[in-house]
Amino acid sequence: MVQRLLCLLVLIATAVAGWAQAQPYPSKPVRFIVTYPPGGSSEVSARIIGQQLTEYWGQSVMIDPRPGADGSIGTEYAAKQAADGYTFLLANFGPIVAKPLLTKVSYDWKRDFVPVSRITYAANILVVPVSMPVKDVKQLIALARARPGELTYGTSGPGSMSHFAGEMFKRLAKVNMIAVNYKGNAQAITDIMGGQITTMFSDALPAMAAMNTKKLRALAVTSGERWRFTPDLPTLAESGIKGFAAVNWWGILFPAGVPRPIVDKVNADLAKALANERVKTRLGELGVETISSTPEEFGAFMASETARWGKLIEDAGLKLK
Repeated sequence: MVQRLLCLLVLIATAVAGWAQAQPYPSKPVRFIVTYPPGGSSEVSARIIGQQLTEYWGQSVMIDPRPGADGSIGTEYAAKQAADGYTFLLANFGPIVAKPLLTKVSYDWKRDFVPVSRITYAANILVVPVSMPVKDVKQLIALARARPGELTYGTSGPGSMSHFAGEMFKRLAKVNMIAVNYKGNAQAITDIMGGQITTMFSDALPAMAAMNTKKLRALAVTSGERWRFTPDLPTLAESGIKGFAAVNWWGILFPAGVPRPIVDKVNADLAKALANERVKTRLGELGVETISSTPEEFGAFMASETARWGKLIEDAGLKLK
């Protein structure tokens, strides 16, 4: 009797497991972790993409902002979530590449995450106050060389793309400029318009808004090619700084261990969402361009970014205290 009961329990457990495995993914709401505060471009981008995935899946994609420590708090949290495919992370350059290179963090993207896809990228814009006597990059370099250590460049924080773009500019242009770190892009933009700092490699959207006030002059974009949102602006490379390219990027990561079929499904659905004209238009309004990739391409890209910026950090002697 006991043996029959055990056999029956085994059959029931097997049937339940088989039924669970047969459920299409996703069969319940999915959490989308964002590492920056609500209302910012990262959180708004996540909502735009999440809404499109919700339409495809018939399951809610719930945005879960977990800001703090330049994105590393949310990234650490995401790394510890269950590998069941129901939590994924909006990863970007700062917490994934820059922060681990500058200071000790508890996570390692190669160990703790599974790449799914790149999704967006954005150039920064080199701006100066209209009161500065420079009209282009060459004139800025000449002024910086004539006044070594006097010109400043604002950043949206240590390890941000605006910080790294400034360091790259200093090294490639062979100039001595002083970094002034802010807690975010907004205050830096306010101060450069007021003349408290002399240059900035600003995020594109706030820079373009400030340019419309006629208080800032844009000199170039940091992308390797001209930026479609500012087609009249030359690149830094076109302006005489060969090899200059510094572009912020975002992508999707799962916690390590998520089954490959789930990774492939999310990758395919992301590619479809990012090709949607409505999604592209709404993301374009935030000053970001869409892109998709295979998981392997995204992993290789993050590895190349880690190596490239790691060399700059080593050469420049950068670190966070």
